[in-house]
Amino acid sequence: MLQLLGGVHKTTAEGMKLRGDINVCIVGDPSTAKSSFLKYVHGFSPRTVYTSGKASSAAGLTASVLRDSDTGEYCIEAGALMLADQGFCCIDEFDKMDATDQVAIHEAMEQQTISITKAGIHATLNARASILAAANPIYGRYDRSKTLKANVALSAPILSRFDLFFVVLDECDETADYNVAKHILDVHCGSSEAVEPPFTKEMMQRYIRFAKTLNPVISPESERVLVESYRGLRQGDSTGRGKTAYRITVRQLESMIRLSEALARVHLDDEVRPTYVREACRLLKKSIIHVETEDITFYDEAEMDQCDEPDEENQHENVEPNRQNEPLDTIEEEPMDVEVPRQEKKPKKSKKKKSVKTQITFEEYERIANALAAHLRSNEEQEPPKYLTWSEAVDWYLEQCESEIGDSVDEMERIKALSNLVVKRLIEKDQVLIFMDEQPDGPPQSRTIAVHPNYVI
Repeated sequence: MLQLLGGVHKTTAEGMKLRGDINVCIVGDPSTAKSSFLKYVHGFSPRTVYTSGKASSAAGLTASVLRDSDTGEYCIEAGALMLADQGFCCIDEFDKMDATDQVAIHEAMEQQTISITKAGIHATLNARASILAAANPIYGRYDRSKTLKANVALSAPILSRFDLFFVVLDECDETADYNVAKHILDVHCGSSEAVEPPFTKEMMQRYIRFAKTLNPVISPESERVLVESYRGLRQGDSTGRGKTAYRITVRQLESMIRLSEALARVHLDDEVRPTYVREACRLLKKSIIHVETEDITFYDEAEMDQCDEPDEENQHENVEPNRQNEPLDTIEEEPMDVEVPRQEKKPKKSKKKKSVKTQITFEEYERIANALAAHLRSNEEQEPPKYLTWSEAVDWYLEQCESEIGDSVDEMERIKALSNLVVKRLIEKDQVLIFMDEQPDGPPQSRTIAVHPNYVI
């Protein structure tokens, strides 16, 4: 809906044009109706071109220079993006395009122009179109433990030029599967409720045409909210603790501006209000920033008893008792096929360290880490500053979890061990916490810790 409305096209005092069109990419599992969605947009909006990325070349998407058979002169033949000027270009199988063909649309997606220098012709053509692309994951199905960039075969410059990404997953849900199956059967049976939506196509087209005539203006309060939202995205990207699809740049700030203006048009508002900015930031976070992270695994060493194997020489040594000194009459003849019994040597026990594996969800790890970091930072900002030791910080967190622990000793030991593992990871790997004192003779739990000065909570 926001892409159909778009943002406000602007021209600076220097004559530079700022695009208002919104580019959207849909990434999803097979059979999630991506192609049907693109086909519907192609039939819904005027000046829309539908093409497939696998069957399209760079010249077919942008423009080509051909020789006229009648006059013998060179002429320019428009491609899909030129034909979709001031409209929409739906590209299916976007990830199947060759790398050279993807490079050809870099300029068209950002500057909305196509520059051609071929056969003595130098021209700059308009391609003011919104791109709606559909792509499939690399491995057939979307891997939620990996980032968006690792799931889609697209380059970083292409990823940064899309305003929104939507990941459509084919999850097994009883209610959703029932509703989808019922709708498909109703469509095939010709049910009137399934094929007659509450708003007709003509009503929606009239509403969109009227809303696009508005040019909402950003208010000073919304400007401050935009700055705060962008600063939060940049700070979250600089810490490196969250998995992101790509780096947060100024293009994401422009995306928030375009989405906010489109939301104002949806509500037929002449002013971009802070609520629209917050909703645009939420959409950007949902589609680009928050990729489901994998569980956090801790490996803690613990001593255990291990049985040493007996020596190889002792295994093959015949420990048959000595019979040389026995009298001859006491020695009985033994059959040749009878094996002489051997004594088994008992293995020795020794201490060995074994790695104990503990796994928790990323959300639980982040909850413990944020609570500890916020408490330590609040103590550091006091006058005079107050610093806690490792064990004191863990004891404080156990006090906060009294209602969760109750009278269970096992639960208290579990949370205490988990808190120690989180603190250890925050110091050694994430470098969110640092030691304030020099290396003492005692254990690390007795050392004073503090939050890294560059870490933003």
